[in-house]
Amino acid sequence: MKSILVYSDSIAWGIIPMSRKRFAFEQRWPGIVETNLNQAEQNVRVIEDCLNGRRTMYEDAVRPGRNGLIGLQQRIEVNSPLSLVILMLGSNDFQANHEHSAEDAKKGMRALIEAVRNTQMEPGMPMPKLLVVVPPPILPPKGDIAAKFKGAEQKCLGLAAAYQALSQEMHCAFFDAATVTTSSLVDGVHFDLDQHARFGLALSLFILDKKLI
Repeated sequence: MKSILVYSDSIAWGIIPMSRKRFAFEQRWPGIVETNLNQAEQNVRVIEDCLNGRRTMYEDAVRPGRNGLIGLQQRIEVNSPLSLVILMLGSNDFQANHEHSAEDAKKGMRALIEAVRNTQMEPGMPMPKLLVVVPPPILPPKGDIAAKFKGAEQKCLGLAAAYQALSQEMHCAFFDAATVTTSSLVDGVHFDLDQHARFGLALSLFILDKKLI
């Protein structure tokens, strides 16, 4: 069996917009990817390591443990052997308590890629392939997250181009979620149910087409 690690935030955790509830595994995009790949006879398990509020490499002054760089290498070791690691982070770098730009998120993503590649694997364990996924641009945030993400729709501008350039430089696969979906039309940040389905299907086809597993 092949294993894929999804290292992400609430977009992959599957938070239901305007709530603190969670879509079921088969409804959120990592579960959809697992189902689609297995239907394509790939014999895959998708491992979710998705934490609400996780940044690339930055700290949350209010909620500890949201620095995605801390512990990443250990997560690679814990779940090895891995065929593929999907890194989808960046949205929370633009929360109101950070004065960040796309270049700051790019620096964080670079650190994550380097951390994965510098993990000391057990003898015989393969280094997994890397897929960098850029979330769609944040829309004007609504509801109870509006204050937390105030101004994020401006801060995130240029993120796709920054991640694409980084992926080319670091020889990672790259997928732009905005090519198949927007952010939630309900809260402006997460995925609605139909967006999980659309994105999960598109990412599955991309993984198969690029032979990432």
